[in-house]
Amino acid sequence: MRPAALRGALLGCLCLALLCLGGADRRLRDRHEWKKLILVQHWPETVCEDLLPEMKEYWPDLIHLFPNRSSFWNHEWRKHGTCAAQVDALNSQRKYFGRTLELYRELDLNSVLLKLGIKPSVNYYQVADFKDALARVYRVIPKIHCLPPSQDEEVQTIGQIELCLTKQDQKLRNCTEPGQEPPHKKEVWLAGGGTESRGLRVCEDGPVFYPPPKKAKH
Repeated sequence: MRPAALRGALLGCLCLALLCLGGADRRLRDRHEWKKLILVQHWPETVCEDLLPEMKEYWPDLIHLFPNRSSFWNHEWRKHGTCAAQVDALNSQRKYFGRTLELYRELDLNSVLLKLGIKPSVNYYQVADFKDALARVYRVIPKIHCLPPSQDEEVQTIGQIELCLTKQDQKLRNCTEPGQEPPHKKEVWLAGGGTESRGLRVCEDGPVFYPPPKKAKH
């Protein structure tokens, strides 16, 4: 999917993901040993029936790589849930999906941004506005990814925000340590899209567009 098409998809709905991240050593990744969890939130039948309404609303196949919801959720479990299953609290499909939805409600990122005066707008923000606001509330360093400028927009656009969690008890932790910034062109993990960047990259300091949702067509 081209960045322009992804831009529309990201702004159209919200999508959750919970993935486990290991160290740089490939041997660790091959043995499914990992150090932290990442709750990813985007803008824009494999589980128990009681989770289905929330799954449909908050965990869609954002870029439509799979034929149906069940295939997508099955992919999420096989790719990330089975890795996270090293932890007792995440060692079944019901626990994995349920805990992710629980974390989404607890952290309530959308409400936090609104309370801090950061809401979708035709005016630009600074990336530092997001970083500083989230650090004040959550007391950790998040990771923010953007879509680069396009023909329609002169500045980068907010694409996704990652909040990182400890392995055993799923408590908030820094995604990067103070003073340690990840490479801006490093590949970005996108829910449903694997590790391909799909146009997303770590936001550069400076202005950023946090666009209002598109109006539904009648």
